[in-house]
Amino acid sequence: MAALFTCCLGCCGDGGSGHIPLKEMPIVQLDTHHMGTDVVIVKSGRRICGTGGCLANAPLHQNKSYFEFKIQSTGVWGIGVATQKVNLNQVPMGRDTNSLVLRHDGSVYHNNEEKNRLPANSLPQEGDIVGFTYDHVELNIYLNGKNMHCPASGIRGTVYPVVYVDDSAILDCQFSDFYHPAPHGFEKILFEQQIF
Repeated sequence: MAALFTCCLGCCGDGGSGHIPLKEMPIVQLDTHHMGTDVVIVKSGRRICGTGGCLANAPLHQNKSYFEFKIQSTGVWGIGVATQKVNLNQVPMGRDTNSLVLRHDGSVYHNNEEKNRLPANSLPQEGDIVGFTYDHVELNIYLNGKNMHCPASGIRGTVYPVVYVDDSAILDCQFSDFYHPAPHGFEKILFEQQIF
């Protein structure tokens, strides 16, 4: 019996407390290792200001992702998806094959081509929440929880949420605990190890 007890203590590896440390899951936020040189990230990786762009720290691996941004202060800005090859110092984005973005004027650009446009009476304003769904084919845009029926596609490869700012724009990202419920079938961005 003593041998069994000793074996159990030895198998636990920590002197017998039976405690296995859990690895804390990373939080999706703006990635300070993938941002433009004149970008400022504050509020624990949730707010962008300055000039330039920034990728999120998690790619969109799952089939249906949803994320939101709140327009804190207007100016020149853009939000969408991009590969890691995107030039984060170039504003506006959407000029090449590495980004697909909604711009502050309501246009959606990819490869220097306007792919779609928000209705003229639905341009995001200060205080608005702009939501995005992505299913590896289409990027769809939501304004204050309402589908704008403004799909765009064309980007290929592994993509990340991207945001750029200029001319005093300030935006806050929301990768979980959304202001508006995610559309049916879509969910927050998951790190790859959370998917399996």
